Amino acid sequence: MIPAKRIHTVEEYYFSRKLREVRGLVTAGKSIINLGIGSPDLQPPTVVVTALEASLHDETAHKYQSYQGIPALRNAIADFYQKNYKVSLNADTEVLPLMGSKEGIMHISMAYLDEGDEVLIANPSYPTYTSVTKLLGAIPKYYNLSADNDWLPNLEALEAQDLSKVKLMWINYPHMPTGAKAPKAFFEKLIAFAKKHQILLINDNPYSFILNEEPLSILSINGAKEVALELNSLSKSFNMAGWRTGMVMGKAEHIQHVLKVKSNMDSGMFYGIQKGAIQALASSKDWFIELNKIYEKRRKLIWELATKLQCEFDKETAGMFVWAKLPENNQLSSEAFVDKLLYEKDVFITPGSIFGTQGEGYVRFSLCVTEEKIKEVIQRI
Repeated sequence: MIPAKRIHTVEEYYFSRKLREVRGLVTAGKSIINLGIGSPDLQPPTVVVTALEASLHDETAHKYQSYQGIPALRNAIADFYQKNYKVSLNADTEVLPLMGSKEGIMHISMAYLDEGDEVLIANPSYPTYTSVTKLLGAIPKYYNLSADNDWLPNLEALEAQDLSKVKLMWINYPHMPTGAKAPKAFFEKLIAFAKKHQILLINDNPYSFILNEEPLSILSINGAKEVALELNSLSKSFNMAGWRTGMVMGKAEHIQHVLKVKSNMDSGMFYGIQKGAIQALASSKDWFIELNKIYEKRRKLIWELATKLQCEFDKETAGMFVWAKLPENNQLSSEAFVDKLLYEKDVFITPGSIFGTQGEGYVRFSLCVTEEKIKEVIQRI
């Protein structure tokens, strides 16, 4: 049977392929320490697990659920945004729970993109933005980010290009993989840019509470709802990556378009997960304070590790990764550097090149490992 042509526009996700290789090394007896992926190793709030367990005996627990999530979950998301971002949302029309924000990337793209449409995608950035764009027959139009411009888009350079076919623009601040933060003034310029060119902005915002004292939503900018959606997730903020719980927020009209796609793709989120998510979203700021104390200790050790490897890094970043520039005298590509570390020191980190050509010459370290493990890596180096 011949697969669809769209299959040939993408490759197997790097981590899917590479982690299979890592598992093979572990099976062969290697003691691999994985500093590659951002899968939180810490537990979610205790009340979250308790809520899930208690919900299993509810009358509606095992039935199909609403495509829009239960009202209590949408209200919890709206309350969370009001409390933490000072963003007012209508829980009935401007909030849509998702089974992970990755699902939202596909749903939004399917709702807005026709074959041949163009999509502005950062280089470097999360590879899924490109993969989904290609799968739908749309065309990625990359804009380069660099350390020289604090990993922010050069809007003047974009203005000089033909943007007539651009429908969507993906942004992601705090940025993955670099950890760069976007100031409010830049978001204001970005909203004006999107209005001028009639481009729908989507800010993917799962890292705003990790090692970041000033969480910011693009929806807090005056006029943002007219041209912007925001994706968010409980995966990083509440150590619930495997729960697959996220959300998209924005203008009712935009949310309705996304719902048309979503309602044809799934049959609603499991009730118990929704009940757990409600408890997570109600957490006080003490939760983030304690979480960040752990990540702060780990990050300092990763900085020590990166220094041992003669890498350069910026300490004024957010998120659960450290983005580091390879040594000036390094002759290896990012992937070759990573493989050398993997096979000589039994340590796996992420090559920056998988996030785009602008990531070549960089590597990424995850903070999702214990202090003891990071200390062991330092000893190996």
